[in-house]
Amino acid sequence: MQNSTTMTYKQLGKSDLQVSEIAFGCMSLGSDHAANARLLHRAVEQGINFFDTADLYDKGANEETVGKAFAGMREQVIIATKVGNQWRADGSGWDWNPTKSYILQAVDESLKRLQTDYIDLYQLHGGTIDDPIDDTIEAFELLKKQGKIRHYGISSIRPNVIREYVSRSGIASVMLQYSLLDRRPEESVLDLLQEQGIGVLARGSLAQGLLAGKPAKPYLGYTLEEVQKAADAVQAVAGTGRKSAEVAVRYTLYHPAVSAAVLGIRTEEQLDDALRISKSVSLTAEEIKALQQTLRANRYEQHR
Repeated sequence: MQNSTTMTYKQLGKSDLQVSEIAFGCMSLGSDHAANARLLHRAVEQGINFFDTADLYDKGANEETVGKAFAGMREQVIIATKVGNQWRADGSGWDWNPTKSYILQAVDESLKRLQTDYIDLYQLHGGTIDDPIDDTIEAFELLKKQGKIRHYGISSIRPNVIREYVSRSGIASVMLQYSLLDRRPEESVLDLLQEQGIGVLARGSLAQGLLAGKPAKPYLGYTLEEVQKAADAVQAVAGTGRKSAEVAVRYTLYHPAVSAAVLGIRTEEQLDDALRISKSVSLTAEEIKALQQTLRANRYEQHR
């Protein structure tokens, strides 16, 4: 089914997963299974092979729609999902639960909804330094032995949590927020993960659309004026031949630690934009420098 010649694939850390550098973030898919399947199938036809969901999204319905779409073509796609947020029985919200017993129970529910007997990448959906980290790691290692998951990772922006997993576990990946307007990972995380052979999945590379044409507003400690300055710089690098979104995503893909940019896709138009990015050329070192000189890099004040 894959016939794309333009998609670039990267090895996710030291794992055996070769992922498309543009990944499909499934979180915002709607409730129309047929429409979702058409969109997901078209993504596969165009070379996207990596699809990211979570048991939390839409109370499991997001995993269900992904499972329905890929039933019968499971081996053509790499499915990533997440665990750790437990819905309350009354549906009023969820609680953080990274315990081994909960993870071992939750994985079976995810497998059922995804209509598969294995998950390619199972990620802890958050995490704090106070978690029972060894307990969590034991659960993931056991699931690997059982063949229910191929690899595991964490979704976290906290350097202190990331360092613990780097030193204590066999994580294949870290999903984190990273963009020209959120350069915090550049300070202490990206180089460490690259050295350790752990793949980075970058989300939020458009900074809520602020780097792709949405009206400027204050963001992560930057003023409205600073955000506007960053957006203008992205536009200047884009020039007439490229879209701002291409430059913004290419900025995050430039760092060698980053295996893929996870883009939220809900519509045909958003898929078209993502595919355009996949065909766009990498930024030059000069272009990266010009973007970085636009405004001071933000840094983590907590979770160090």
